[in-house]
Amino acid sequence: MIQVRRAIWLQFALAAGVLLWASTGFAAQPDVGDEPGLIADDTVELEPEFQKKMVLYRTTEAPGTIIIATAERHLYLVQGNGRALRYGIGVGRDGFTWQGLLKISRKAEWPDWTPPPEMIERQPYLPRFMAGGPGNPLGARALYLGATVYRIHGTNRPDTIGTAVSSGCFRLVNSDVADLYDRIPVGTKVIVRQRPEL
Repeated sequence: MIQVRRAIWLQFALAAGVLLWASTGFAAQPDVGDEPGLIADDTVELEPEFQKKMVLYRTTEAPGTIIIATAERHLYLVQGNGRALRYGIGVGRDGFTWQGLLKISRKAEWPDWTPPPEMIERQPYLPRFMAGGPGNPLGARALYLGATVYRIHGTNRPDTIGTAVSSGCFRLVNSDVADLYDRIPVGTKVIVRQRPEL
């Protein structure tokens, strides 16, 4: 009986070791959403659902408010009169989703990128700093969300719009983020929702 228990514990320990090794190896794999130096392929055509479009949108929020519906992979810029501009976005992958109420605290054109320490720990291959430009993962514009590390930004990976691959930021194709950037001021209210409003 003792030998059977030892054999079971040994198998359990080996399985746990394999799982730990696999998860450590997986964490060190490159994130498909962050490819520093890759120049965006602006010829990528988004699925119709993720192309910028004026849509009917019921809300009690004031015109100029940004509402991010992560489950839908859409960002809405409220226009009033039951309408909103809808943009397709990429969102945080599993474990990196969040919700809340913030304001745009800063805006930047062709922003520099300094990945936060937590991101470097998960993805040690990332550069510690990258100057703004076409190969920068933040793309053409960035809208900073409060005092957090999160942003609404462009991307050098337009093929990731409509997917969940980021570390919590919201990405748009460069033409869409430039359009949004020109429409909103610093101080704009941003609502991030995980579930649709009932």
